[in-house]
Amino acid sequence: MNEDDKIIMGAKLINIGFGNSIVSERVIVIVSPASSPMKRLKDEAREEGRLVDATQGRRTRSIIITDSNHVILSALQAETIAHRFSSDSQNTE
Repeated sequence: MNEDDKIIMGAKLINIGFGNSIVSERVIVIVSPASSPMKRLKDEAREEGRLVDATQGRRTRSIIITDSNHVILSALQAETIAHRFSSDSQNTE
């Protein structure tokens, strides 16, 4: 386990930047925000109150979608977050 990951009450937390963390078991997909469908998804989530902006005012570099249908914006690259997930699964096996 590295310094970016924590386990609290049995839930594995993954750091998504600027001190923000998400529960790894709740994540469905991590995508790049560049495509038009992802921009529409972000706008719809904002209108419906399902958007969580964890960018701290920086440029959105990845969009995380959870099993509760929340959309989380992160300033970290999707590859960086995915690497943190893959290093987590290697450490637990």
